[in-house]
Amino acid sequence: MSASLERPARPRVVEVLYYLTAVFFFVYLFAYFWTSEGGPVLLAITLVPVTFILFTLDELRRNEFYPRLPALAGRALAAAYIAISIAVAAYMHVEYFEIGTVRAGIWSTTDLAMGALMALLVMEYARRRYKALFVLNVVLILYAVYGSVVPGMFFHPGLSWQRIVSAMSVEMSTGVFSNLPQLALTLIGSFILVLSALRAFGCVDSILRGASQIAARSPHALPQSAVLGSMAVAAVSGSGAANAITTGSATIPAMIGAGMPRVTAAAIETASSLGGQLMPPIMGISAFLMAEFLGRSYFDVVARGYAPALVFFLGVAVSVYLLSSHHRARLQSVTAETMRWIDWANVAVFALVVGGLIGLMAVWHLAPMFAALYVFVAVGAFLVAAHLVSVGRARGWSWRALLAPLGRFVDTFAGMTADLTLLLATLSIMTGALVITGVPTKIGAILIEMAGVNLFAMAIVAFFFGALLGTGLPPAPTYIITALVIAPPMIKVGVDPWVVHFFAFFLAVWGELTPPTSVTAAVTAKIADAPFIQTLFHAIQICFSLFVLMAGVFTRPELVLEPGVAQIGAMLLIMVSTVGLSFSIQARFADRREFDVPLRLALAAIALVVLFHPDRQVATLAGIPVGLFVAYWFLRRRHAPVGAQAGAH
Repeated sequence: MSASLERPARPRVVEVLYYLTAVFFFVYLFAYFWTSEGGPVLLAITLVPVTFILFTLDELRRNEFYPRLPALAGRALAAAYIAISIAVAAYMHVEYFEIGTVRAGIWSTTDLAMGALMALLVMEYARRRYKALFVLNVVLILYAVYGSVVPGMFFHPGLSWQRIVSAMSVEMSTGVFSNLPQLALTLIGSFILVLSALRAFGCVDSILRGASQIAARSPHALPQSAVLGSMAVAAVSGSGAANAITTGSATIPAMIGAGMPRVTAAAIETASSLGGQLMPPIMGISAFLMAEFLGRSYFDVVARGYAPALVFFLGVAVSVYLLSSHHRARLQSVTAETMRWIDWANVAVFALVVGGLIGLMAVWHLAPMFAALYVFVAVGAFLVAAHLVSVGRARGWSWRALLAPLGRFVDTFAGMTADLTLLLATLSIMTGALVITGVPTKIGAILIEMAGVNLFAMAIVAFFFGALLGTGLPPAPTYIITALVIAPPMIKVGVDPWVVHFFAFFLAVWGELTPPTSVTAAVTAKIADAPFIQTLFHAIQICFSLFVLMAGVFTRPELVLEPGVAQIGAMLLIMVSTVGLSFSIQARFADRREFDVPLRLALAAIALVVLFHPDRQVATLAGIPVGLFVAYWFLRRRHAPVGAQAGAH
């Protein structure tokens, strides 16, 4: 009886501790965003341990902290983790100058011990959240130490454990305090401020209500609302899984209720949500990493990222249209949700956020971190004022209703930023182990040897290498390893760095759908109560435009080289090819198979000419028959009986 009585009390105490830590974390980071005082290295060595405290307290309050342990043992272990984290943060903050200058290269035993403790905590985080990444890091560390027992070209003399510990912690150029976690706490953290405010004050919910208005007007609009809703949320999410949770909870049940098969509904939302990593201005983590790798502004990535994102979403929209034509989804169970004044205000805020971020970075040339900060301040003030008006107009109000959005904001910001920082700290361990052992150089040599100087062969080998990584790793580590391995040899044979890194970026996004793992597909399959593997493979078919982008970035490099007229021309050609290939895969042009298949193969061949032909004029002319095929399909469908209006197999 006593155990059952004390369990409810524990989360309440932990909840208070979590929110106190989260408020400290937010205030500290906001002050840094405003002043940049101390620099990113000092920020990282102070706050990386705090992120582990937040992770531990969050696990405790959800009763997910080593659930198999007895309650007392779990509390003791959590207290130990928190004490170690506080000790590391305090020591590293106080000794920051000495570690970085006076004792650089000759670190004391205490320096190395504190660094090792933080690295071990980050590894424990990886073991709990990303087991494949944890195993990879363990293998790489063991390889770094015992490389002398590895035969062949991967042989190396082996490094000491002291060298490994210093590389993973106090050296700062690699390891848990390096530029990747610094990036999470600075640039990415400032964008998460904006996203957290939008989520906390209901802007995302308002976007979904607006999508329901569209869905109630046309049979094709319901599944397209998943695409449009995900496209809108993608602009401020940067995460496929977050998109799936946010929009899928509304769109998937609506599509199923209207007659769409469960697997198809889940696959549509999976494909649409995947665009969360492609759509500017807040793209996936890999886009921030790309800016870091190339030494360019994040806005340079954003400016080039719109064209590929529009190609992707057009391809998804066409595929979804064809699927909805085949399944003839009906809206008998769908009604438009009422848009209140606060919803229209939230939609306006959303538009202001997107426009403000782009304007501040492009027109006023503000650094992205400051652009996000100023947008947050302006939008946050508006959202708070609108919330106060909304609460004031309510008949009965309470302090809980008044403060609830602020609590959600702090919770969302601290949780997302802490989790991302720890993930990137984990990736820094991986990157450090790769760099100090020279693995990227050796794999790059194999890549060159296998492909010679044939760019096509090199791209194919790189694709399978990235796809193999994507089976077990999230997009960010997939991008990092792929970029480290393929960029040097490809650039060496003359490929532009933007082309190489966008190819690696698309590979990383594709990794989110690489069988047998996909967080996004797992989320949508769970919502739809559909088989996971079937959902995954249906989503891959809908996401065909991503494969077109991987090829198009080489055949039409203007897509990412420089924003402007040339980029628009390349985008339009790739769009035409995408539409043609989508119709060749999913549309029917004749009732009899012996006529339909040749027509579809002919359309696919012409669409490939648009994509691959080096002569821009020939490629443009090839787009005309693609348009004729599509027009014929629409005419045939319009005059066909209702039962024969099948748009896909």
